Amino acid sequence: MPAPAGSPVRQVRPRRPPCGRTSRPPPRTWQHGGVTAATPFPSFPSAAGGPDDPADAVLQGLDPEQREVATTLRGPVCVLAGAGTGKTRAITHRIAYGVRSGQLAPASVLAVTFTNRAAGEMRGRLRSLGAGGVQARTFHSAALRQLQYFWPRAIGGELPRLVERKVQLVAEAGARCGIRLDRSELRDATGEIEWAKVTQTVPADYPAAARKAGREAPRDPAEIAQLYGMYEQLKRDRALIDFEDVLLLTVGILQDRHDIAEQVRSQYQHFVVDEYQDVSPLQQRLLELWLGDRDSLCVVGDASQTIYSFTGATPDHLLDFRRRYPHATVVKLVRDYRSTPQVVHLANGLLAQASGRAADHRLELVSQREPGPDPVYAEYADEPAEAEGTAARIRDLIAAGVPAGEIAVLFRINAQSEVYEQALADAGVPYQLRGAERFFERAEVQRALLALRGAARSAGNDPLLDDVVELGAQVRAVLGSTGWNPEPPAGSGAVREQWESLAALVRLAEDFARARPGATLAHLAVELEERRAAQHAPTVQGVTLASLHAAKGLEWDAVFLVGLTDGMLPITYAKTDEQVEEERRLLYVGVTRARHHLTLSWALSRSPGGRPSRGPSRFLNGLRPGSGARASRPGGGGGAGVERGPARGRARRGPVRCRVCGRTLTEAGEMKLMRCEDCPSAMDEGLYERLRAWRGVQAGRQGLPAYCVFTDKTLMAIAEAAPGEAGELAVIPGVGGRKLDRYGADVLAICAGREPAGGDGADA
Repeated sequence: MPAPAGSPVRQVRPRRPPCGRTSRPPPRTWQHGGVTAATPFPSFPSAAGGPDDPADAVLQGLDPEQREVATTLRGPVCVLAGAGTGKTRAITHRIAYGVRSGQLAPASVLAVTFTNRAAGEMRGRLRSLGAGGVQARTFHSAALRQLQYFWPRAIGGELPRLVERKVQLVAEAGARCGIRLDRSELRDATGEIEWAKVTQTVPADYPAAARKAGREAPRDPAEIAQLYGMYEQLKRDRALIDFEDVLLLTVGILQDRHDIAEQVRSQYQHFVVDEYQDVSPLQQRLLELWLGDRDSLCVVGDASQTIYSFTGATPDHLLDFRRRYPHATVVKLVRDYRSTPQVVHLANGLLAQASGRAADHRLELVSQREPGPDPVYAEYADEPAEAEGTAARIRDLIAAGVPAGEIAVLFRINAQSEVYEQALADAGVPYQLRGAERFFERAEVQRALLALRGAARSAGNDPLLDDVVELGAQVRAVLGSTGWNPEPPAGSGAVREQWESLAALVRLAEDFARARPGATLAHLAVELEERRAAQHAPTVQGVTLASLHAAKGLEWDAVFLVGLTDGMLPITYAKTDEQVEEERRLLYVGVTRARHHLTLSWALSRSPGGRPSRGPSRFLNGLRPGSGARASRPGGGGGAGVERGPARGRARRGPVRCRVCGRTLTEAGEMKLMRCEDCPSAMDEGLYERLRAWRGVQAGRQGLPAYCVFTDKTLMAIAEAAPGEAGELAVIPGVGGRKLDRYGADVLAICAGREPAGGDGADA
């Protein structure tokens, strides 16, 4: 172990092994927990030059504020970094400069952030800068490593198993208490338990703490407290811990065992915390225990991006930093390298209307990019029309050369995604749901990783790689043996999605080779394994559908912010001033995800023919054209006005009602069927199966997923209506003019019991 805390740290440059010999593996230490750490590449020159180059090479390309962050290595440092201002660049170059100048020993630095993806990105950047020995982890990952190492010594025995599915255990606790919870209540109750634990609230204190914090509990607070207590009891009975326990137990051990706390502090002497506005009280307590009485701490954050208060996050630790450390160096990063002046102006305008403590510390961003198009404001009659209009705009952007993977549709809640999935499918646009199947769990990716590992093991004995030297070319050769082709397939379906997954691996290999000249397949295999463990996936080409919360930390060339109505943003249950202001910050985060194109839209009613009782979000007042005068601004116009989306061709004058029971329909799937899901169906099962068979042939011919021809719901609606002419088919939701022209003759032929023109009907 390193010298005890308080001993002088001997500053040395990392020693290279003799030429032709590999470095001796580091000894097993508690911070690795017996698990291989992020692998340094000492033989690779970094992007800024080799480790023997002057440390100042790391500072090249930094702006004055970023350079100040990078060179201020002692004492407390607070970096207030606006969206798109290069905060990750600043702090990774700071660490690398400290390591390469000999002022920071790599093993003495711990950088923490909040997602595996962000930690993986940070590790990658540090390696490319010659600081691969630095630990970059999430709070939970760092705490878990410590807990695994010290548990036998502090508690004895093996560390309890982690709960795999917390919701299931909460449901069982509810059953034990006689508390019946529906699906949404179960999810919300689980969230309340998580909040209580990160705020260090015990079950008995939950009702009072929830009232004080203004929590909207899904059930009576006394019932939640009872549920919470039973959940904890079940975990104790089964020797289980959850992710919140990882932090709580680590805090407990460090508080009670001073010898262990000193051992940790002697190892880690310098700390960097990213996204500091998202720190919970429990995470802050853990950080304080890591630090002890030292102040070698650099925190980075933006109070205007605090959007996770429901999990216990609070910007108070960031805003109070100067109070805790009066001698701290404070650096503001306001040069926005991500977004055009037009996007930045809108973002600044949103915050100019904000109130509260976070608003008092807002940063006025200054775009460093060339001017771009004004944000587009679009109003639609109803939600399906909004989704179809959004899909049409996306199709136009893709036709104009914007990659699908550089486009995102962002909404307030996940339940809004269905109508956009449907609209994009109908438009033939590939998409991916953020939070759906993980990249490294896809079958084609797993096969590719297996092939790459095999090729790496065989080294020079693989005939596939004869005379192939460049790493990217080697990867293309290996993936070619699994059926991959450098040319993308036609269409945008499952075959294209699989191709895009493998193309993402090729792009990653090419980027890896550029960052580390001389890297081999073996090095790439290690990198891919680390990314798989951290779920740090490369970019896949498909329009991203995501909630505003899930979009934090990401960016795209074009962003569509949809469903911006009062009641959705701010959401209905945001009642206090603090809650409403957090909703405003959520919109700010959405706006600042866009680099170039930004569209903001809303629908006046939920369903076709519904009463237009809704209006655009109050957060857009004074910003969208026609909503009130604002002071003129430099560098961008105010837009030509709010666009009115065309009425949907199949819109009806009255509400859409179930044709069986007469109930007003509101769900997209039910509106397609023109009946409630649970109402009796008169569908011709034989016709439905013939339509499905025909659809499969069409999808295969075009390289499309089946839903891009017609969704199951649309086929069911056709099979129920059995249309006899084009007019009857056209009014079925999900058909539309384009698909009527393309598929109408075939569908009508199948409905009439005839073979379609292409001969791919009943017996296909």
